[in-house]
Amino acid sequence: MKDDTHKEREPINNTESEDEEFEETPTVNYFEVFQSLGKRAAPSINLATLGLISLLAFLIRIFSVIRYESVIHEFDPWFNYRVTQFLTSEGAYAFWNWYDPESWYPLGRIIGGTTYPGLMFTSALIHWLCNTLLFPVDIRNICVFLAPVFAALTAISSYYFVKEVTGRSDGGLLSALFIAIVPGYISRSVAGSYDNEAVAIFALLTTFYLFLRAVNTVKNMIYFFEFN
Repeated sequence: MKDDTHKEREPINNTESEDEEFEETPTVNYFEVFQSLGKRAAPSINLATLGLISLLAFLIRIFSVIRYESVIHEFDPWFNYRVTQFLTSEGAYAFWNWYDPESWYPLGRIIGGTTYPGLMFTSALIHWLCNTLLFPVDIRNICVFLAPVFAALTAISSYYFVKEVTGRSDGGLLSALFIAIVPGYISRSVAGSYDNEAVAIFALLTTFYLFLRAVNTVKNMIYFFEFN
């Protein structure tokens, strides 16, 4: 019999097993990883960008107050300020029946029936809320800073309005940026420009957005009930 114990053992080739293990190791696609992280962080990034745009809209419009002083500009804002003072001091009933002999001189003017009271009532409501929350503020400061605050809110309304129309967040951010820095709107909403446009542009865009939102919601409900 042949003695197999003295046979030399053949060396084990480990290269093939190492190659198999190397091939079985999955490769990481960093592009897909960053893309998934971007999708997860997109809502937070959009909200942060929108907040910065709103802050920019506010700071641009209060530059005159920072550089010079807090004043109310032009003739119509002064009239609106005087009417708001009367509204906050005398009340709504006296406002509707107020005959002002100093306006439209020498005929005078019935203020309650010849003005658009939305601006005055908005300022009076903010003044009442601040005093109710034990944060006393003069009605003059509210009138001065009302337009910049609503300009920042208008940027937010523009974002949601365009996003509802196009379905894209980047388009909404661009529209918010444009309305924050457009000169035509800045001239009507700087600090101290206490006129109807201070609130009207915000109300206009918000109304458009809510209308489209309601229409799209009704359409989605109709599709849901039709296919289910």
